[in-house]
Amino acid sequence: MKEKKNTSILFIRVHWIYLSLFFLIFSISFFINFLDLKERLNSSIITATSEKVHTNFFLRLMSTEIGPLKSSIKEEEEPSISQVVFHTFINIWPEDIRTFLGREIPGFSTFNTEIAIAGLGTDLTTLPIESAPPLEMLLKEKEQAEKDQDQPKGTEEKGASPIPKTGKDVAYIYHSHSWEAFLPLLPGKKTANEAVSLNESKNIIAVGKKLKEELMKRGIGANHSTSNVTEELKKKNWNYNYSYALSRETVKEVMAQNSSINYLIDIHRDSQPKKLTTTMINGKPFARLFFIVGKENINYERNLALAKELNKKLEEKYPGISRGVFIKTKDDGNGVYNQDLSSQSMLLEFGGVENNNTELDHSIEAFAEIFSEYYWDAEEVSGNEG
Repeated sequence: MKEKKNTSILFIRVHWIYLSLFFLIFSISFFINFLDLKERLNSSIITATSEKVHTNFFLRLMSTEIGPLKSSIKEEEEPSISQVVFHTFINIWPEDIRTFLGREIPGFSTFNTEIAIAGLGTDLTTLPIESAPPLEMLLKEKEQAEKDQDQPKGTEEKGASPIPKTGKDVAYIYHSHSWEAFLPLLPGKKTANEAVSLNESKNIIAVGKKLKEELMKRGIGANHSTSNVTEELKKKNWNYNYSYALSRETVKEVMAQNSSINYLIDIHRDSQPKKLTTTMINGKPFARLFFIVGKENINYERNLALAKELNKKLEEKYPGISRGVFIKTKDDGNGVYNQDLSSQSMLLEFGGVENNNTELDHSIEAFAEIFSEYYWDAEEVSGNEG
């Protein structure tokens, strides 16, 4: 009788522990989100933990209040409370070797990138590579770059543009890393880390300019930033890590001045070699592109859906043009990429360091074609077609 009583007491204590833990987590989540803090409980660590914790753990928590749930609990091995707490705070999972090495080996955290949709040849060995900009090199190059520039620095391209069918700008094209350039346009440069330039005709700004032109031809109004991010960072005494904070200021300012802008397109280029970033489609060379979606913001699901839909349409018409859709958290990138500012945001990477203008132009035209079809279809469905 005494043994039975002790068992009952132990049973009651365990259930009270489950219940207390549940309310503790709920209370912390409620207050953090209620206070509208910038950092909410959407950490990739918490998400990863909840995904790996056995279902029975949550069922047991809820069954303390909802009796019928006990019948749903399968008698299988499940982690203890101590294991769950350990995994959450240490972020190490014995079955995944990457969790042991991710913070110890430089660059290994790249493998935390989630592949939402894998393009042809895409796997953990061909993930995108982002190279840090050698700011000193860029600043030394400034004088020569300004002499070579085809357009005045930091201004919009001049000349008559077609009047968009939209009657207003609905897309904003910008570059958080405006220094990213292409080796074929930089004589004497041979390595990925050297593929940087302040010259707007040789860096990623040229891709944005071309995309704006192609969208305008298809009746879609677009605003394009040619801001020299390197110089702006220098003015604020900010380093490379603040590049998204800088572009965020610009995006918010433009959106405040132009409420019709819904689509945000941050354009980059990858650092992978040509064999991974180039493909032939119908006898024409294309610089392959891909989408990056930040997971650490409230618009994650909708932005992911947008990227998947555009990726699907691109692959249907231009098989092999996309390397896929990638999801990044703060463990392996910025995690937000200003995508919290609009539920129609995308970070789009065109080609890599070894792609040339012909390959890039073909891909820009293809994307503009697919995006315009998507845009006008969406407008027709919503009844807003101009």
